[in-house]
Amino acid sequence: MRLSSLPIQAFLRMPAPVMMVHKNKLAMASTDALLIITGSMGSGKTTVLSEASDILSVRNIRHASIDLDALGTVHLPDSVEDNQLMYRNLRSVWENYAQVGLRRLLLARAIEDRAELERCREAVSASNVVICRLTASIKTMQDRVQSRELGTLQGSYVARVAELNSILDNAHLGDFSLLNENRPITDVAHEMLVRAGWL
Repeated sequence: MRLSSLPIQAFLRMPAPVMMVHKNKLAMASTDALLIITGSMGSGKTTVLSEASDILSVRNIRHASIDLDALGTVHLPDSVEDNQLMYRNLRSVWENYAQVGLRRLLLARAIEDRAELERCREAVSASNVVICRLTASIKTMQDRVQSRELGTLQGSYVARVAELNSILDNAHLGDFSLLNENRPITDVAHEMLVRAGWL
Protein backbone atom coordinates (compact mmCIF):
# COMPACT_ATOMS: atom_id res chain seq x y z
CA MET A 1 0.00 0.00 0.00
CA ARG A 2 1.44 3.36 -1.01
CA LEU A 3 0.75 6.06 1.57
CA SER A 4 1.07 8.82 -1.00
CA SER A 5 -1.81 7.40 -3.06
CA LEU A 6 -4.32 7.53 -0.19
CA PRO A 7 -6.84 10.34 0.22
CA ILE A 8 -6.16 12.50 3.27
CA GLN A 9 -9.27 11.26 5.09
CA ALA A 10 -8.03 7.66 4.88
CA PHE A 11 -4.54 8.69 5.93
CA LEU A 12 -5.84 10.42 9.06
CA ARG A 13 -7.87 7.30 10.01
CA MET A 14 -4.78 5.08 9.90
CA PRO A 15 -3.58 3.46 13.13
CA ALA A 16 -0.87 5.48 14.83
CA PRO A 17 1.99 3.04 14.06
CA VAL A 18 1.37 3.32 10.31
CA MET A 19 1.36 7.11 10.46
CA MET A 20 4.56 7.06 12.51
CA VAL A 21 6.35 5.00 9.84
CA HIS A 22 5.35 7.57 7.24
CA LYS A 23 6.47 10.43 9.50
CA ASN A 24 9.83 8.80 10.14
CA LYS A 25 10.36 8.26 6.45
CA LEU A 26 9.96 11.98 5.86
CA ALA A 27 12.16 12.84 8.82
CA MET A 28 15.05 10.91 7.24
CA ALA A 29 15.17 13.21 4.18
CA SER A 30 18.56 14.95 4.15
CA THR A 31 19.89 18.12 2.59
CA ASP A 32 22.89 17.50 0.34
CA ALA A 33 23.78 21.21 0.28
CA LEU A 34 22.68 23.94 2.69
CA LEU A 35 23.77 27.51 1.94
CA ILE A 36 23.01 29.90 4.81
CA ILE A 37 22.97 33.63 4.09
CA THR A 38 23.67 35.45 7.34
CA GLY A 39 24.22 39.08 8.23
CA SER A 40 22.79 41.86 10.34
CA MET A 41 19.45 43.52 9.66
CA GLY A 42 19.68 45.54 6.46
CA SER A 43 22.60 43.55 5.05
CA GLY A 44 20.40 42.28 2.21
CA LYS A 45 19.85 38.65 3.16
CA THR A 46 16.35 38.37 1.72
CA THR A 47 17.23 40.27 -1.46
CA VAL A 48 20.32 38.15 -2.13
CA LEU A 49 18.33 35.00 -1.32
CA SER A 50 15.74 35.91 -3.95
CA GLU A 51 18.32 36.80 -6.60
CA ALA A 52 20.37 33.65 -5.95
CA SER A 53 17.20 31.58 -6.35
CA ASP A 54 16.49 33.29 -9.68
CA ILE A 55 20.04 32.60 -10.90
CA LEU A 56 19.70 28.92 -10.01
CA SER A 57 16.27 28.70 -11.63
CA VAL A 58 17.55 30.16 -14.91
CA ARG A 59 20.22 27.47 -14.91
CA ASN A 60 17.64 24.77 -14.09
CA ILE A 61 19.34 23.91 -10.80
CA ARG A 62 16.63 22.51 -8.53
CA HIS A 63 16.55 23.96 -5.04
CA ALA A 64 14.37 25.49 -2.35
CA SER A 65 14.79 28.92 -0.79
CA ILE A 66 13.47 29.93 2.63
CA ASP A 67 13.62 33.18 4.56
CA LEU A 68 13.67 31.62 8.01
CA ASP A 69 12.38 34.71 9.81
CA ALA A 70 9.11 34.32 7.91
CA LEU A 71 8.56 30.99 9.68
CA GLY A 72 8.87 32.63 13.10
CA THR A 73 6.78 35.78 12.79
CA VAL A 74 4.51 35.20 15.76
CA HIS A 75 3.81 36.42 19.29
CA LEU A 76 3.83 33.36 21.53
CA PRO A 77 3.01 32.61 25.16
CA ASP A 78 5.98 32.99 27.51
CA SER A 79 6.15 29.22 27.90
CA VAL A 80 7.02 28.70 24.21
CA GLU A 81 10.41 29.63 22.79
CA ASP A 82 10.19 31.51 19.47
CA ASN A 83 13.20 29.82 17.88
CA GLN A 84 12.11 26.35 18.93
CA LEU A 85 8.83 26.69 17.04
CA MET A 86 10.55 28.37 14.09
CA TYR A 87 12.90 25.41 13.62
CA ARG A 88 10.04 22.97 13.95
CA ASN A 89 8.37 24.90 11.14
CA LEU A 90 11.56 24.72 9.09
CA ARG A 91 11.69 20.97 9.54
CA SER A 92 8.11 20.60 8.37
CA VAL A 93 8.60 22.83 5.32
CA TRP A 94 11.82 21.05 4.36
CA GLU A 95 10.11 17.65 4.62
CA ASN A 96 7.59 18.83 2.02
CA TYR A 97 10.35 19.97 -0.33
CA ALA A 98 12.39 16.83 0.22
CA GLN A 99 9.36 14.67 -0.53
CA VAL A 100 9.39 15.93 -4.12
CA GLY A 101 13.10 15.29 -4.53
CA LEU A 102 14.79 18.58 -3.60
CA ARG A 103 18.19 18.28 -1.91
CA ARG A 104 19.57 21.86 -2.07
CA LEU A 105 18.43 24.59 0.28
CA LEU A 106 19.14 28.33 0.34
CA LEU A 107 18.36 29.80 3.75
CA ALA A 108 18.40 33.41 4.95
CA ARG A 109 18.89 33.87 8.68
CA ALA A 110 21.15 35.82 11.06
CA ILE A 111 22.80 32.87 12.83
CA GLU A 112 23.94 34.30 16.17
CA ASP A 113 25.84 31.36 17.67
CA ARG A 114 27.00 27.80 17.07
CA ALA A 115 24.08 26.32 18.99
CA GLU A 116 21.64 27.91 16.56
CA LEU A 117 23.71 26.70 13.63
CA GLU A 118 23.40 23.14 14.92
CA ARG A 119 19.64 23.51 15.33
CA CYS A 120 19.44 24.70 11.75
CA ARG A 121 21.60 21.83 10.51
CA GLU A 122 19.57 19.26 12.43
CA ALA A 123 16.22 20.63 11.23
CA VAL A 124 17.08 19.80 7.61
CA SER A 125 19.58 16.96 8.22
CA ALA A 126 22.25 18.91 6.37
CA SER A 127 25.44 17.05 5.49
CA ASN A 128 27.19 19.97 3.76
CA VAL A 129 26.75 23.49 5.15
CA VAL A 130 28.26 26.71 3.79
CA ILE A 131 27.69 30.07 5.49
CA CYS A 132 27.96 33.38 3.63
CA ARG A 133 28.09 36.54 5.74
CA LEU A 134 26.77 39.64 4.01
CA THR A 135 28.23 42.94 5.16
CA ALA A 136 27.68 46.65 4.62
CA SER A 137 28.44 49.77 6.62
CA ILE A 138 26.38 50.27 9.77
CA LYS A 139 24.92 53.47 8.32
CA THR A 140 23.88 51.77 5.09
CA MET A 141 22.21 48.93 6.98
CA GLN A 142 20.46 51.34 9.34
CA ASP A 143 19.22 53.44 6.41
CA ARG A 144 17.86 50.33 4.70
CA VAL A 145 16.04 49.21 7.84
CA GLN A 146 14.64 52.68 8.48
CA SER A 147 13.28 52.94 4.94
CA ARG A 148 11.55 49.54 5.03
CA GLU A 149 10.33 49.45 8.66
CA LEU A 150 7.81 52.27 8.87
CA GLY A 151 5.75 51.11 11.82
CA THR A 152 5.70 50.96 15.60
CA LEU A 153 9.05 49.21 16.14
CA GLN A 154 11.10 51.17 13.63
CA GLY A 155 13.40 52.66 16.28
CA SER A 156 14.04 49.26 17.89
CA TYR A 157 14.86 47.67 14.56
CA VAL A 158 17.29 50.43 13.60
CA ALA A 159 19.03 50.15 16.97
CA ARG A 160 19.24 46.38 16.57
CA VAL A 161 21.43 46.71 13.45
CA ALA A 162 24.66 47.57 15.27
CA GLU A 163 23.93 45.20 18.15
CA LEU A 164 23.31 42.23 15.87
CA ASN A 165 26.32 43.09 13.72
CA SER A 166 28.53 42.93 16.83
CA ILE A 167 27.04 39.57 17.83
CA LEU A 168 27.77 38.14 14.39
CA ASP A 169 31.32 39.54 14.47
CA ASN A 170 31.96 37.69 17.73
CA ALA A 171 30.33 34.46 16.54
CA HIS A 172 32.83 33.92 13.68
CA LEU A 173 30.52 31.52 11.85
CA GLY A 174 30.88 32.60 8.23
CA ASP A 175 32.88 30.52 5.75
CA PHE A 176 33.29 33.70 3.72
CA SER A 177 31.90 37.22 3.66
CA LEU A 178 30.70 39.44 0.84
CA LEU A 179 30.27 43.20 0.74
CA ASN A 180 26.70 43.97 -0.28
CA GLU A 181 26.96 47.69 -0.87
CA ASN A 182 27.44 49.84 -3.98
CA ARG A 183 27.39 46.85 -6.34
CA PRO A 184 24.67 45.10 -8.38
CA ILE A 185 22.72 42.53 -6.40
CA THR A 186 23.16 40.03 -9.24
CA ASP A 187 26.95 40.25 -8.83
CA VAL A 188 26.69 39.63 -5.10
CA ALA A 189 24.38 36.62 -5.49
CA HIS A 190 26.44 35.14 -8.33
CA GLU A 191 29.71 35.47 -6.41
CA MET A 192 28.11 33.85 -3.38
CA LEU A 193 26.92 30.85 -5.39
CA VAL A 194 30.31 30.43 -7.04
CA ARG A 195 32.24 30.63 -3.77
CA ALA A 196 29.80 28.20 -2.14
CA GLY A 197 30.39 25.70 -4.95
CA TRP A 198 26.84 25.84 -6.27
CA LEU A 199 27.89 27.17 -9.71
